[in-house]
Amino acid sequence: MPKSKKKKSVPLAPPLKHVDGETAMISDFFKERCNALLPGGYDAFFPKDVPLARGITVNTLRCNPEDFLQRAPFILEPSGFSAASFRLADPTVKVGIEPYHHAGVFYGQEPSASAPAALLGVQPGDVVLDLCAAPGGKTAQLGAALQGQGLLYSNEFMPDRARILLSNVERMGLPNAVVLNSSAEQIAAALPGYFDRILVDAPCSGEGMFRKEPMALAQHSQRLVESCAALGRSLLDTIAAALRPGGTLVYSTCTFAPEEDEGAIGAFLRAHPEFSLVDTGVSFGCAGHASCCCEGPIDVEKVRRIYPVHGGEGHFMAKLVKAGEASRALPSQKAQLGTALPEEAAAFLRSNFPGLETHRAHLVQDEVWLLPDVAVYLPKGIKVLRAGVQAGQVVKKRFEPAHQLYMAYGAQAVNQELLTAKEARCAAFLRGEEIDALTAQDGFAAVLVDGFPLGFGKVSGGRLKNRYPKGLRNLK
Repeated sequence: MPKSKKKKSVPLAPPLKHVDGETAMISDFFKERCNALLPGGYDAFFPKDVPLARGITVNTLRCNPEDFLQRAPFILEPSGFSAASFRLADPTVKVGIEPYHHAGVFYGQEPSASAPAALLGVQPGDVVLDLCAAPGGKTAQLGAALQGQGLLYSNEFMPDRARILLSNVERMGLPNAVVLNSSAEQIAAALPGYFDRILVDAPCSGEGMFRKEPMALAQHSQRLVESCAALGRSLLDTIAAALRPGGTLVYSTCTFAPEEDEGAIGAFLRAHPEFSLVDTGVSFGCAGHASCCCEGPIDVEKVRRIYPVHGGEGHFMAKLVKAGEASRALPSQKAQLGTALPEEAAAFLRSNFPGLETHRAHLVQDEVWLLPDVAVYLPKGIKVLRAGVQAGQVVKKRFEPAHQLYMAYGAQAVNQELLTAKEARCAAFLRGEEIDALTAQDGFAAVLVDGFPLGFGKVSGGRLKNRYPKGLRNLK
């Protein structure tokens, strides 16, 4: 990797602090449990001199990791957890204000959190479900792995978190994503045996977030562990029906609690003999612990744990395969979306995005959504926030384009305003300001930063009026 910049000294993350009151009791409980269950005890896996792990994951739809290393505005080191994941040499860097972040070139993600999505082994053309997807880091990885082919159903049950997920899917430019706000029960009932691959990154007690989120430590208790264990097991039991025969399911958590990890897998395998636990095929981290098999023995060599000593804040992963010949059950044809584009939309796309006017459309009142090239099924009983890419709206017989259109397809736009990440116009655009138009002609124009879609505006008289959404702008 390039060595053009001198590394800054890296502050060490503080160890788990014991203070007066409830937090001290919770922290003691956690440490004592680790001493009882882990080979070598707590200190072997949570050494005091290990820096806090912060990182980014490159969106390979936008850029390959090698190219990003050449242009990254901060110093990066390979994380070892996935090919597109890197550790920030300086964990104090604010990555969210960078132009490349706004352009969806990378996602801010703790390094070990990139491991489960990579483990799923998604291939272009697969139909994939990310069941507990918010805030969207793992969904971004899954969508990038599809490379615009196949279909990704990205779901979040909590409405507030689902809106965050939706924003990140848009920023990453995923063209073939369906974003849901539904329960596992609703999805399994609507789409049984439909998915080739499913990721269940289950809501958990968050022990892998103790060092970076004090609230996770303050809220920790055995009651929380038991509640999360019950939820994770329920999600696994329910969504198993949505996986096709021969399909792959990855279950993961960012906690170390045995009830939520090895225990959950043991209970699932006893209840679902049609599934088998397979080797993860990775060498990072360490194997699971037999002492954590509180629900009957499993082959702990086939699961994987990541601790701070391994360079990540914490994750558990298990890979499961469903028996049977590979065959996907298709929903009723009545559930398949697709209609012709309204003429106003087709005419706009023909002039501004040649080739997109042939896409099938999904119409929601006056909104026009471009569907992927594969069949998209939306059976009754599931709540849909997005299907494909919002192209825009037909308003009084004219077409008004949407931000999503330019984030997904801006690099294909005929009319483009070209910026560089370091120039003042780029910073001004991200603040929502009007800027000089130097390369675009009058009319709607894609705004690109070093070739990556950043949004759009409308050019008139040599000036570009900003259409960057207010909620996404840099405020300083």
